[in-house]
Amino acid sequence: MVEVVLSNNNVTFSLVCILAIALIWKAFKWVWLTPKMLERRLIKQGFRGHSYRILFGDTKDIAQMVKRTTSKPMECFSNDFIPRIFPFHHQIMKTYGERSFLWNGPTPIVSITKPEEIREIMMKIYDFPKTATPLMKRLTNGLVRLEGHKWARERKLLNPAFHMDKIKHMVPAFHASCNEMIQEWEKMTSETGSSEVEMWSYLHNLSADAISRAAFGSSFEQGRRVFELLREHTSITVQAMHSVYIPGSRFLPTTTNKREEKIINEMESLLKGMIQRRQKAMDDGEVAKDDLLGLLLKSNLEGTQEHQHDGNNMQQHFKMGMEEIIEECKMFYIAGQDTTSSLLVWTLVLLSKHQSWQDQARKEILTTFGHHTPHVDGLNQLKTVNMILHEVLRLYTPVFSLNRKVIHETRVGDMVLPAGIQIHLPSIFIHHSEKLWGSDAKEFNPNRFSQGLLKATIGGNMCFFAFGWGPRICIGSNFAMMEAKMALAMILQRFYLELSPSYAHAPTIGCGTLRPQFGAKLILHRI
Repeated sequence: MVEVVLSNNNVTFSLVCILAIALIWKAFKWVWLTPKMLERRLIKQGFRGHSYRILFGDTKDIAQMVKRTTSKPMECFSNDFIPRIFPFHHQIMKTYGERSFLWNGPTPIVSITKPEEIREIMMKIYDFPKTATPLMKRLTNGLVRLEGHKWARERKLLNPAFHMDKIKHMVPAFHASCNEMIQEWEKMTSETGSSEVEMWSYLHNLSADAISRAAFGSSFEQGRRVFELLREHTSITVQAMHSVYIPGSRFLPTTTNKREEKIINEMESLLKGMIQRRQKAMDDGEVAKDDLLGLLLKSNLEGTQEHQHDGNNMQQHFKMGMEEIIEECKMFYIAGQDTTSSLLVWTLVLLSKHQSWQDQARKEILTTFGHHTPHVDGLNQLKTVNMILHEVLRLYTPVFSLNRKVIHETRVGDMVLPAGIQIHLPSIFIHHSEKLWGSDAKEFNPNRFSQGLLKATIGGNMCFFAFGWGPRICIGSNFAMMEAKMALAMILQRFYLELSPSYAHAPTIGCGTLRPQFGAKLILHRI
């Protein structure tokens, strides 16, 4: 009997030892063997970077440099702000050239800066999926986060809602939101004719209000509440991203986690209620509304009916469920709000700095609309305004870089990228390249777009990636541009803008977009 017990104990001990050795070996591979193997393969192909430092890589240096460069505003107004927002990347590329890499912990990140290679990677969406952290997935698991077949299916269902012929029906929603903001500004300037305004907060709220109206129509007041909750949820997520992430920590009963759960429950309850009411109305024969939610539900229904017509029994694979529709509603806010507010705030800042372009834009707007409400046809004919917006998107790209992961060894150009590395596509570096855009690449010059995107660069090499490229190009680009044109037209019809003496130029990275770190104080003068 004793021998049997001892034998069992020996077996158990042996299994524990084997498991421990396996875990140690796996950890050793993760923190040392695999990184060193990937480093050797990259160096063999001509890539250069810092030698791998166990576990942390370059992450501490990156954080310290960003903290230092963003501790105060820029000394003077300049569009050459890359060393401020990407100091480590800038230094690495300056030291080692275009073929360089850095370390995100034990993972090497290769920077790709040739436009033709960036386009190739963006076209191969199944070879190079997006990188998504567990923290970001907590905000939304909508289209911007999906991959593979599920992404293709939902993109197909969402596309109709973002066609130009549908977006034109949302222009009254953009006008209503802009009008509320401008009426407030007119009250502020009623006595003296001018007033200093912190633009970022107003434009941030404008974008949220416009999304609420365009997405939910008559239910936009509830949409505003969804935005408030999502903004708080985003703040919690950003704070978590700035601390060490511990797997499973979100399940701990902390005050923050409890508040986050409460936010999610209220937000999803509001969205679910709006969706169910719309679905019931459509089931009762009511025509789908022309807001984003109505168009999404209509497209979802038509996709299902078309599938039934094809005689295929796997209907569930073509119809979005309640949870998926809720995630796409969140995506409307996250993908659209910060992008548009970033575009608008930098447009107003640059027009305040470059008065001649502000005058040209206003002249075109007044020639087209007078002091009447801007309309879709006129907005589409604003050539100067369009040039200005494209130049702002080039210099102050809202989504300044994209990251992809390599899931299997893949050739791009003359490179063979090994599985396990990540790819950094720094569109802001491309947009500021003198080799591609000319010696004035860092200057505000909308004239470069006078003959369209293709002829804006040297040699006609397409390298404008403000909305991405390829199959995953931003689905809401037309939406963002139409909203921006409406807002700019209405503002310049009524106000003349100049930089406030207290304006501090400090582009920075926040919630995934480029924004003014210390706000954007401009002086509004009534016309």
